[in-house]
Amino acid sequence: MRTIIGFRQDDEGQWVARLACGHGQHVRHLPPWQIRTWTQSPAGRKAMLGRELPCRKCERHEPPDDESAGGGNGGSGGSGGSGRPEQ
Repeated sequence: MRTIIGFRQDDEGQWVARLACGHGQHVRHLPPWQIRTWTQSPAGRKAMLGRELPCRKCERHEPPDDESAGGGNGGSGGSGGSGRPEQ
């Protein structure tokens, strides 16, 4: 299990949890298959900071993701949404 330290949106606007291990994990709300209503509001995402998620990438011994390891791009700039940080 790894601690959620923040969130960002991918190129398609889907939410990705930034984990303390340096990996990112999608936290999609796709009813009826995945019910994660907390991803739909800033307050919901904020409430999940510090909670833990299993990290499949750690289980596979993968190196940290470049975009999740911190730093980010400093804002949302322009079209798209690649790497947009939001906490």
